[in-house]
Amino acid sequence: MRKIKLIWDFRGPTSAKIAEHHEIHLKEYIAMEQLPITITGFECLNDLHAIAFMVVTDENMIQTRDALKPHRGELFE
Repeated sequence: MRKIKLIWDFRGPTSAKIAEHHEIHLKEYIAMEQLPITITGFECLNDLHAIAFMVVTDENMIQTRDALKPHRGELFE
């Protein structure tokens, strides 16, 4: 089954803290919806760009995408 990395981009000098905090909300959503999702995280790409992400399967992608509106997605290897 394909895994898809849903990504939220944050930009600016506070992007790292915002991405870190956004991951908390992603974990809350997973718990609330009782989804079988175990991979979440955040990464600082540079001083002014950070991302928060969660990895979903095809079967959870549409529900999660419509509810949380990620900025983009990519296949997860």
